Amino acid sequence: MTELGELSTPFLWADEAVLDDNLATMAEAWPRTSLRPHVKAHKTTAIAKRQAASGHTAFTCATPREVVGMAAAGLGADLLLANETVDDKNLRAMADADAAVTVAVDSEATIDAAARNGIEAVLIDIRVGFRCGCAVDEAGQLADRARTAGMEVRGVMGYEGHAVGEVDPVKRAELVNGAMTRLTAAHELVGGPIVSGGGTGSYVDNTTVTELQAGSYVLMDTAYQQQGHPFRQGLFVEASVISVAPKYVVLDAGLKCLAMDHGNPTIPGAQVVYCADEHTVVTTERHVTPGDRMTIVPAHIDPTMSKHRELVVGRDGSVVDVWDIDLRHW
Repeated sequence: MTELGELSTPFLWADEAVLDDNLATMAEAWPRTSLRPHVKAHKTTAIAKRQAASGHTAFTCATPREVVGMAAAGLGADLLLANETVDDKNLRAMADADAAVTVAVDSEATIDAAARNGIEAVLIDIRVGFRCGCAVDEAGQLADRARTAGMEVRGVMGYEGHAVGEVDPVKRAELVNGAMTRLTAAHELVGGPIVSGGGTGSYVDNTTVTELQAGSYVLMDTAYQQQGHPFRQGLFVEASVISVAPKYVVLDAGLKCLAMDHGNPTIPGAQVVYCADEHTVVTTERHVTPGDRMTIVPAHIDPTMSKHRELVVGRDGSVVDVWDIDLRHW
């Protein structure tokens, strides 16, 4: 069996044991269809199949490519595009996919585009924070328009993205509750069985939704980890020392491997000074020489995954599989 230490750096890898533990923890908290995992977090149908095996067979997608790719992988039992589009080509591709597809809509334009391209079901997206969505008082009228166009209105969705990253748990709960008050008011106007929203950061606080759109929990972001949630970080970029200076060390992985929108990555036993295109500069008390390895922990898994074509799966230092990140791009 190949060891992780035998692979050329840099490469992206996931700890299989952590992944499995995180899936089991979420499955216990939000069983079966009460969780609609967001595949944008990992963009990998191999991981989605593990989520399905844990009982979560309805999925959230961020892009039409994710919808079509999930359908092609046999994971199309219930797919939600939790994003708006008026692109005829993309809408038609989703309508033609071997899947049950629901699309988020928040305007007359998005409803009309969905209807003319064969979309059969929609959720009315409600503006509950600083993302897409319509005003609460517009929701009923938009639902009527969608039904008149021949589409099923399955309910409402709204993502409290402004709340999930709040560090203070009391304030986070207040923000989530305020957003869900608006979503509930809209649902009373729209009807339907589904109230969809939330994420990893609000999986405890959000008791309103009928289905939670969590994604990052699978391999975990640093910010969510720091909030005290019971999921562990399991996504890493393995890097090598390529140069040693008197006061710093240079690694062979940089911005092209790592997303930096949530801040610097972390490295056990070292401090990150900055990241350049192909380099990460660190300080460390360890004695290192060129060729030594360091394991980088990205702060934000979603955009880090999208920078790579494949994900090495490791367990106890060995390579157990290599998965295509097959839902990349748009």
